[in-house]
Amino acid sequence: MSEPLNLIYDAVDREHSEKSAATRRQLVAGAAGLMGTMGLLSLPGVAGARTGGMVSSGQNALDNVALQDLQTIINIAATAEVLATIVNTVGSVGSTAEGGVQVRRVNLPSDGNVKISASAMQELGHYEVLIALGAKPLTKRIWVPDAVFANATSFLSTVEVGDQIFINAYLIATTAYAKAGLGDVARAAAEFMAVEAVHRAFARDLRGEAGNDRMFMKFDDPEMAPGAPNRGQEGFQKIEVAVEQLQGAGFGLGAKGARPGKFYDFATVKRDTPRVGFVNSLSIE
Repeated sequence: MSEPLNLIYDAVDREHSEKSAATRRQLVAGAAGLMGTMGLLSLPGVAGARTGGMVSSGQNALDNVALQDLQTIINIAATAEVLATIVNTVGSVGSTAEGGVQVRRVNLPSDGNVKISASAMQELGHYEVLIALGAKPLTKRIWVPDAVFANATSFLSTVEVGDQIFINAYLIATTAYAKAGLGDVARAAAEFMAVEAVHRAFARDLRGEAGNDRMFMKFDDPEMAPGAPNRGQEGFQKIEVAVEQLQGAGFGLGAKGARPGKFYDFATVKRDTPRVGFVNSLSIE
């Protein structure tokens, strides 16, 4: 078995270490099927590929994006999906972490609850694929500011800003993996980015703003969307800035954030992540 595949299977095995050996073997087999479906078994160095250090500031911006550590990109993406799964799950269905009592956190307008529930399901699915690709999240314990769940406007604003950060991050991943010759992984990142764009759109729509306000998805330009809560915030070309912007919003990745809040454990919260019947296209094509 190749070294990249060993890394991928080891990652799946670690992620589900609490399960029986038979169950872990089934999950590893499922990862193998996923990799085969994506055409990744024939690609060299999927899990361990590196393209070297950053280039000088005088070179093309696309090269500046591409020459980043692919493992760091996928690790940060998985961490973002941990955070997104927690926020969307708790925001839509509450959490049973508090003495086993289901707590409704946010009163969302119209059909917002089922849309956010679908988002939670989708973010968890993205996380599982990233783990199968060899991602190692920075943490699975997230500090979430109390203000996120204070009311529908605060929650939906957080979703809009967060999903724009994720769009930016997945555009970095798409560029970097494509430039590294890993086209199938780049396409997977593009599929994830498209779903995050849908999440941003309906968060804006639920706040009364136009959801289809982009002709092209914003990359590293400043945020200029009408009504955006973070209007003027810069985009980014380095994946580490995604972490900085999430921390700037008060989230803590394995540590207390800068704003009052509490820790949420991914393993606990994901047990409450909804399964929404209308969600389709449940695998990477």
